[in-house]
Amino acid sequence: MTSSLVHPSDVVRDLDRVRTTSPVVHNITNYVVMEPTANALLALGASPVMAHAPEEMEEIVRIASALVLNIGTLSSAWIESMHRAGAAAGAKGIPVVLDPVGAGASSLRTRTAMALLEGVRPAIVRGNASEILTLAGEQGGTRGVDSSSSAEEAEAPAGALARASEVVVSVSGATDMITDGARTLRIPTDTPLMGRITGMGCTASALTGALAAVNPDALEAAAHAMAIMGVAGRMAWSQRAAGGREPGPGGFLPAFHDALYHMKGDDIERYLPGS
Repeated sequence: MTSSLVHPSDVVRDLDRVRTTSPVVHNITNYVVMEPTANALLALGASPVMAHAPEEMEEIVRIASALVLNIGTLSSAWIESMHRAGAAAGAKGIPVVLDPVGAGASSLRTRTAMALLEGVRPAIVRGNASEILTLAGEQGGTRGVDSSSSAEEAEAPAGALARASEVVVSVSGATDMITDGARTLRIPTDTPLMGRITGMGCTASALTGALAAVNPDALEAAAHAMAIMGVAGRMAWSQRAAGGREPGPGGFLPAFHDALYHMKGDDIERYLPGS
């Protein structure tokens, strides 16, 4: 597989597209992250919809530009909604992002993630290394919804999964790795405190939906979303550290949302690792 870093100018282009078009991103996501992920999408410039009732799926998808399926808190009704929304998204031709939260932690999560992967055929699967290893049929160590494996360990299985399922696989870690099975993009995005705040991975999936809505190249869209996450994290960390005190999780999240809102091309040039 060929491997490279993303180009800051391409990330800036897609960020501008989101802010110009304000794509509607339909999220079927979990109770824990609804508010912070909606706020992140709003800060970026997208328009979030958090709708879960099976009876309204077709109507909601009709107004959406992308669909994000997050299995963090499952119920039978929500699983039905995900399949209905996925079918509607396929008929409309809009991209679907699957976040297999906690796949491998329970048989319900693993079965649901595999059924969505096979039945909905998402454009992008975004998860941590353990979740991706599980979908690839490997033994991925998981601690609840957290990973005990690294993105590097998941590289070969992620490539195989991408080829077998014809999907872009985005693996989060100290260095994010995004692959379509032939091309691989890497983004060193490790930022202190990111792992201390619940839902940051879910936020990455929501932002991936926004970027997929404006860029038909799913590999680029997934990589640019992770690049924006990394830049916002570094901006937030720098802002808090500049205040003369050690940053903490409580102040980091609003600073992160502010960074998404204020982010400019110069920030991407400055903070995007490897640029």
